[in-house]
Amino acid sequence: MSKDRHGLDMSGMGSEATRHYERALDALLFFRPEVAAEAEAALAAEPGAPMANALVAYLGLLGTEPADAAAARERLTAFVPTPTRIGGRELAHLAAANAWAAGDIHRAGAILHELVTAHPNDALALMAGHQIDFFTGDAVRLRDRVGGALSAWDTDDPHYGPVLGMYAFGLEEAGHYDRSEQVGLAAVAANPRDVWAIHAVVHTYEMQGRFADGIRYLDARTGDWSSGNYLNVHNWWHYGLYAIEAGAIDRALAIHDAVLHNDRSVGAAMELLDASALLWRIHLAGGAQPERWGKLADAWAARADGPYYAFNDTHAVMAYIGAGRIAEAEAVIRDREAWLAEPHPGVGNHAMTAEVGLPVCRALVAFGQGRYAETVDILTPIRHRLNTYGGSHAQRDAIQQTLVEAALRAERHDLARTLLSERVNLRPSSPYNWLKQSQLADALGRSAAAATARDRADACTAAITVAWGR
Repeated sequence: MSKDRHGLDMSGMGSEATRHYERALDALLFFRPEVAAEAEAALAAEPGAPMANALVAYLGLLGTEPADAAAARERLTAFVPTPTRIGGRELAHLAAANAWAAGDIHRAGAILHELVTAHPNDALALMAGHQIDFFTGDAVRLRDRVGGALSAWDTDDPHYGPVLGMYAFGLEEAGHYDRSEQVGLAAVAANPRDVWAIHAVVHTYEMQGRFADGIRYLDARTGDWSSGNYLNVHNWWHYGLYAIEAGAIDRALAIHDAVLHNDRSVGAAMELLDASALLWRIHLAGGAQPERWGKLADAWAARADGPYYAFNDTHAVMAYIGAGRIAEAEAVIRDREAWLAEPHPGVGNHAMTAEVGLPVCRALVAFGQGRYAETVDILTPIRHRLNTYGGSHAQRDAIQQTLVEAALRAERHDLARTLLSERVNLRPSSPYNWLKQSQLADALGRSAAAATARDRADACTAAITVAWGR
């Protein structure tokens, strides 16, 4: 029986399959595109090897693509292992992959947690579980799944760096920003092209309102993150968020056109939702982009996704609303309502859709139709539970900003004051927060307070733009 570099059993794996498996795992940890070819090569070398099949199945699930997930489910169903003896760790991987492919993402995460408790050096289990925690918005598990395994790792292990990068992101989502930055920078120092660790550091700057630091950091490392990996679009999206904060809408749109969505885009869900999320923030600020929205809505429509991941649904609805295609947004809602009317035992997306995804879609449609009070009434009860349908704090802030804007337009001044007080005190360096504070003060006839808030916004903007030398 072969073993991987950490001494873990690899049933049914000869030297060739193990070599391809190790290469695939390296590529996966650093989000390099060769992961798919290497994983398929491992499977071709040993079709009956449990770990080769588990790896290929995870790859079909990590992109939140319904077609890829269906293919993974079919392959797992047809899988016939050739080893006569399969270890418990490998059986657990197969069980996790099968549960996830069947829609029970929370069960898959629980299986992988038990697996990592027994085998903390299983990098594939850590990576798959980490992404599940991200997709389900579970910040505590995102932190502790990796943190609980970290002390078992040798700091000289080649995979220690990317594990640190995972831990940095978990720390950030759980609110430990100083520690997250420290850990993330250490991971990048170990592997300068660790794009997940770079992403974690960028998140800490976003959440602390250190926008100029984020711009400088990304600019200094452009060659490490901006191409040749699966995360480059998302990291460009983060750069776009910094630009929007600075009022540099032209820069944000240039990023959208060059990277997030254009005629060369392949229409992957992860990329489309970044494009929707960027344009939606511009939309909230009153920036109409009919041509861009139209092309993006076309791309979402071409996917014809069913009810697979609620987080994606809301971003498709943003695109339809931005394009003025309300009927298509309402069609998504009707389809999800019909799906929810049927039982789907064990399917995690059922609760995610019912409790958060569908209400957010309804709120977005109400906003698009100018029914701002209704948007407020839908979003206010769930605003502290948005995490349960996945994504990061930074991603979900598009919905929080929608609530702020709806409260202002609906003249729900008490709620707007509360929301803005929360935001200003959490991130006093955000121009957006102060501009909205000035808007509220103007609505209340407090001209002096409005002028002070605008001055604060201008000062914050100047502090960001100094990173661009202007």
